[in-house]
Amino acid sequence: MTDPTLSTMDHSGDGVAATSRRNRVVITLMLVSAFVVILNETIMGVAIPVLMRDLRVDASAAQWLSTAFMLTMAVVIPITGWLIQRFNTRPVFIAAMVLFSTGTLLAAIAPGFTLLVAARVVQASGTAIMMPLLFTTVMTLVPPATRGRTMGNISIVISVAPALGPTISGLILNVLDWRWMFILVLPVAIAALALGFARIQNVTTPKPTHFDVFSVIVSAFGFGGLVYGLSNLGAAARGGNPLLGWIPLGVGVAAIGVFIVRQLILQRRDDALLDLRTFRSRQFTLSITVIVVSMLALFGTIILLPIYLQNVLMLDTLATGLLLLPGGLVMGLLAPIVGRIYDRIGPTALVVTGSVLVSIVFWGMTQFNENTPTWWVLVAHVSLSFALALMFTPLFTSGLGALEPNLYSHGSAIVGTVQQVAGAAGTALFVTIMASVAATRVADGAAIVSATASGIQAAFLAGAILSLFVIPIAAFIRKPAAVQPEPDSVA
Repeated sequence: MTDPTLSTMDHSGDGVAATSRRNRVVITLMLVSAFVVILNETIMGVAIPVLMRDLRVDASAAQWLSTAFMLTMAVVIPITGWLIQRFNTRPVFIAAMVLFSTGTLLAAIAPGFTLLVAARVVQASGTAIMMPLLFTTVMTLVPPATRGRTMGNISIVISVAPALGPTISGLILNVLDWRWMFILVLPVAIAALALGFARIQNVTTPKPTHFDVFSVIVSAFGFGGLVYGLSNLGAAARGGNPLLGWIPLGVGVAAIGVFIVRQLILQRRDDALLDLRTFRSRQFTLSITVIVVSMLALFGTIILLPIYLQNVLMLDTLATGLLLLPGGLVMGLLAPIVGRIYDRIGPTALVVTGSVLVSIVFWGMTQFNENTPTWWVLVAHVSLSFALALMFTPLFTSGLGALEPNLYSHGSAIVGTVQQVAGAAGTALFVTIMASVAATRVADGAAIVSATASGIQAAFLAGAILSLFVIPIAAFIRKPAAVQPEPDSVA
């Protein structure tokens, strides 16, 4: 619902134009800010070996720089549905960017490992707020007829920013100290904060809502346990203690069960922290299902391809980053085009084509070995990026568009939570399969390079099998009818 102090205007052309300009400014600032904050989710992967050397920590400790970020995201995102309903757009945006900017500054000046991990937690707190805020704002301001093109821009943020993280960090680390990963981002974050402080206006009407502390605690154990457990399962496959994965995973599953029961009780009086009535929408549920598998594929590939390129094909970090760059650019360039196509023809053809192409690429990647030419890896990665670009915009737009407006903030929070859990699951699944098969091959006497290649083949085989389940579901994705007309729009 739009703030009446802003939307109550005369019906003259000047009033409509002013509202449209305001909406464009708000959404553009949020898009730029979201891209910057999401980029940091995957920027640490390539930097881990450098940080281990400089900060004198082992691999299991260094992984916390990525794990702590994902863990914080998983804990904070479920709360954002309540946060966006309770407070105005402007203070929520400012809070997100202050947290992110503060975390980035702390990371840039961190004298040791402990403060660097703490800085990543502060960064992630701001990042977790930004994406649901962006989704909710777009769903509130943009009419159904033109949502596709705007959601296309959001797809750039969600899919391209994480994909570019390893590339950008590889380029920076090739010539500069690891601190520059944060120093270069800090001015952009501060500029976005300053512009937001000056230009962002309130575009929603907050309403008093109950804050259920028990739900927050159970949510933290549930979603945090899932992400932490899945992350540790991936580490266990490389020689860690498997109980460090299975115990938190079990706690997470149990806590999620309690959380669901609690939300079902609270939503009877509209007091749920995360309203699960979103899943009454068939289109939302189908879209979320496909998003889960797509995120498994994206994050699993993000973690596996650099390992393959560096440990099997023996490329350095710079060459690895440059080889992965075209795929990210393809996703970025294609997303707005896909959005316009969605506005014209709907999601079905796009999602079905994308899901079929994803499956074909994964089956092709099962043939990767120590003799595969790098150009073939490039073609596969670009093709996978193309296929996922066909899917993300239609899925986000049709899924959230099928909800009632009062559920937009909760739907946005669910999408964000699912992304984090699916990303952690994809990483854990692919790494666990790769490491297990590689260890078996080494025990049988195979060379390490050959064994690693076999492990990667097996991981991509699992991805290929999973991809087959998406194709029939994709055929049922439809463009939802507008639940109600929005009073404001972006031209």
